[in-house]
Amino acid sequence: MLKRKNSIVYDEDLLGKYYVFRDRFHAGEELGKACLKVLDSSNWVLAIPMGGIPIGIKVSKILSANFDILICRKLLIPWNREDGFGAVDPDGRYFIDEEFASSIGLSRKDIEEAVKEQINEIKTRNMLLRSGREYPSYNSLRVVLVDDGIAAGYTMMAAINFVKSRGASGIIVASPTGNLNSLLKLSRSASTIICLNIRSGPWFAVADAYESWRDIGYEEALNMLREELQGL
Repeated sequence: MLKRKNSIVYDEDLLGKYYVFRDRFHAGEELGKACLKVLDSSNWVLAIPMGGIPIGIKVSKILSANFDILICRKLLIPWNREDGFGAVDPDGRYFIDEEFASSIGLSRKDIEEAVKEQINEIKTRNMLLRSGREYPSYNSLRVVLVDDGIAAGYTMMAAINFVKSRGASGIIVASPTGNLNSLLKLSRSASTIICLNIRSGPWFAVADAYESWRDIGYEEALNMLREELQGL
């Protein structure tokens, strides 16, 4: 059952639970149905690759919205490539968790090199996954930003800032699962957050919401995007 707490919509039956979705396709179907109930319609659904692609495709079909991917990248800690301290968007605009970056001793040079690395990665992915296309204006449009889960929320924050800079008037964050603290922070910048499976606590893993979980590579992502384009 969907419940709303301020700007956050969640499924009361899934609150705090683990392994509630079979896979990303199942999660996308459930998230799409929730988005339809809350929003009725949207102009764009933008998925953060790679994991957000199958979910975003499902959501866009249910909402009858335009679909694209929004390539934002986490800024990686040099000595721990699994964790990040911020994120950068396709325009090179970056978001940094200043308090965290300071606490782990990141230098200005560390930050600059991380930003440069991910800007180059965004360019590469844009060429491979979007044929190098420029992003359009979203002026006065409602945009739904989709990922397969929100842990720290850095890439989603970068995505929010990006579509704001391009004029979006209604920004909705939609994710099958998310960390409560991160969602609360994002709620200050988004119109609405739709997150079915909210979990709290010091440890959070997106994969813990899924029975079947694996990384999505370039080839699989391209196949999904090609199938989506053929269906238009």
